[in-house]
Amino acid sequence: MSKKFDDEIGSFITELVKRNPGETEFHQAAHEVIETLIPFIADNDDYKHANILNRITEPDRIIAFKVNWEDDWGDIQTNRAWRIQFNNAIGPYKGGLRFHPSVNQSILKFLGFEQCFKNSLTGLPLGGAKGGSNFDPKNKSDGEIMRFCQSFMMGLFHYIGEDTDIPAGDIGVGAREIGFLYGQYKRLTNRFVGVMTGKGLSYGGSEIRTEATGYGCVYFCENMLNHIGESISGKTCVISGSGNVAIYAAEKAIDLGAIVLTMSDSDGFIYDMDGIDSEKLACIKELKEVNRERIIKYTEHYPKATYHAGKPWGVKCEIALPCATQNEINKNDAEELIANGILAVSEGANMPTDRTAMKMFIENKILFGPGKAANAGGVAVSGLEQTQNSMRLMWDREKVDENLRSIMGNIHKQCVCYGQDENLVNYVKGSNIAGFIKIANAMLAHGIT
Repeated sequence: MSKKFDDEIGSFITELVKRNPGETEFHQAAHEVIETLIPFIADNDDYKHANILNRITEPDRIIAFKVNWEDDWGDIQTNRAWRIQFNNAIGPYKGGLRFHPSVNQSILKFLGFEQCFKNSLTGLPLGGAKGGSNFDPKNKSDGEIMRFCQSFMMGLFHYIGEDTDIPAGDIGVGAREIGFLYGQYKRLTNRFVGVMTGKGLSYGGSEIRTEATGYGCVYFCENMLNHIGESISGKTCVISGSGNVAIYAAEKAIDLGAIVLTMSDSDGFIYDMDGIDSEKLACIKELKEVNRERIIKYTEHYPKATYHAGKPWGVKCEIALPCATQNEINKNDAEELIANGILAVSEGANMPTDRTAMKMFIENKILFGPGKAANAGGVAVSGLEQTQNSMRLMWDREKVDENLRSIMGNIHKQCVCYGQDENLVNYVKGSNIAGFIKIANAMLAHGIT
């Protein structure tokens, strides 16, 4: 990249940091996008004159509110909550809700910003948003979860709607939480509409929604490998996490013939050199989803497997699927993966690879699927759920899965179209530019808004 572009990128990021002090996660997400967009925009005067870059990095609005709720002892607790509606140029705001003690405005801004590009890539008419609270659902009773969710929705329901903003789940917000949130919305508005996605099948949810992000991550990886004449079948695969994304990434990888070696939680990871098959994965599902146990318990059921503290990236593999949280792969992890002969990385989590590690993968010609492309499966099926709600019908599992696979294939095609660099596809560049063009053109069409 020329010094002119380096200086322009540096100047832009410096100003962005000044406007958004202390928001390191948002700075990181914006930097990764801006450094690919500034050289692209240099050849398009319309985008420059309309100041699209500054406008697209500024959220439309930030809604902040407190959530008071009663615990099981009768004491009143207070949490902070936000909904960041980032950009609705191509459709109503769409993005998940995260309940986790780490949640703050910076994290939600990074997630909302990424969501704009991710939603654009799906081809569906969806804008970008994110929200959540620093509430920790761990070790809370169902009653406490319900009371928190009902109070949270009291603060949120004014700002959402099926044609305005459609929240979904994220970390800490699963089927139980979505049920409580949707029930309270219905109670407050007396309306039964598709205002949330990730709903249960009994009240308007979609088949494959729970599995969608994990399935989509593997479908994207499959597309990257097929593009260079390789197959996912028979490849060794290391997965981080053991939540929905990780479990269903493992399920689809196994289904397509990959050999899954690891899964993890925040304490450590299990390594099964014989591979985690469908039966073993069912054991992990029961441990995590039913019994809410730590991943170490797996070794009690399968003694040949070993448990290790830390992250799984030192295990020799051909495919890495980071499905846990942001910045879980750093420079040292990338060095280990590259030294061990990694072929492809497909991000199931949001921004799980830091900027240094990401650049190392690209420089070493590793197939690298960034989250805004590789984990778009979840919001893609959320969009399909909205369609089904609007039409008052329900598609079967096969139809939804077929649509998901097609959408991930189309995202891959867009990345190839805009990310081709000599004999290598730069999927980061491709996804950023492809996602940007649709949003920017809509913003131009709308004038000054």
